[in-house]
Amino acid sequence: MDIVLNVLDANLLTPYNIYPETWSEDYWLRQALSLFVVVNLGGAILYFLLAGLSYLFIFDQRLMQHPKILKNQIRKEIMYTLWSIPFMGILTVVMFMLEVRGYSQLYDSFSESQLGWFRLPLEVMSFLFFTDMCIYWIHRWLHHPFVYKHLHKNHHMWKVPTPFASHAFHPIDGFLQSFPYHMYPFFFPLHKGVYLTMFVFVNFWTVSIHDGDYRVPETMKPYINGSAHHTDHHLFYNYNYGQFFTLWDRLGGSFRNPSAFEGNGPLEDVIKMASNGSLSCQTKAKSENPSLNCESNGYNLRKR
Repeated sequence: MDIVLNVLDANLLTPYNIYPETWSEDYWLRQALSLFVVVNLGGAILYFLLAGLSYLFIFDQRLMQHPKILKNQIRKEIMYTLWSIPFMGILTVVMFMLEVRGYSQLYDSFSESQLGWFRLPLEVMSFLFFTDMCIYWIHRWLHHPFVYKHLHKNHHMWKVPTPFASHAFHPIDGFLQSFPYHMYPFFFPLHKGVYLTMFVFVNFWTVSIHDGDYRVPETMKPYINGSAHHTDHHLFYNYNYGQFFTLWDRLGGSFRNPSAFEGNGPLEDVIKMASNGSLSCQTKAKSENPSLNCESNGYNLRKR
């Protein structure tokens, strides 16, 4: 994150004397305050940008008619996220400060490595493998009955999640599931640019597994943990804990083939209920998405 701090210092904070002149650019309090603003403001912008675009262009809005969608669910997901971000940000800033102050193995240039740019794919693959492994076990631990009721239960309010549920965690829950991303560079060398890029990518991925688009290329279905897998996790709790891949669910005995792949997922529920007339204009989802038209024989099922 010192890349971000350097850009801010050079273009905003120092030229416009945002901080007292006695506070040098490497003063820890200045760095901490700047990071706190970046984490909160940047996190909120990234959340609304990614989740908003996903909802408008990817999320199948017919899912808003599902009976397990809560009344005003999107508003609740957003409000819970906005409540959580500042508290999660405090813990995140602690990790960023340790990295900025030089306690991690983050480095500036691939020329510092004998492998040069060949390190790039190796770092990306090892980062994904390491964090996927750690998140699986952390997530599974969060489902222990004692822990679950205090930390993780609120995230499962969203039985059929929307993209806005992607960051709607209890702050400690959210931080614990992001902790492997921070932990990686303390164990392994990692280019600062790769670290920053992967940090944005994991936010994108977190939105994507809540986006209600259950399609996965046929050849990747056995390996990639996508929205179909994660929606079943929300529905059935004790399956598909993984983040990126299905590997650890298969090894840990918690893999469930997504119901959407078998033709009985949430979208199929909506279509079946509409066809037999059990959906009505009084569906809870109607208040969430007024553009979904009702007709005399039930809902007009349009994707957009």
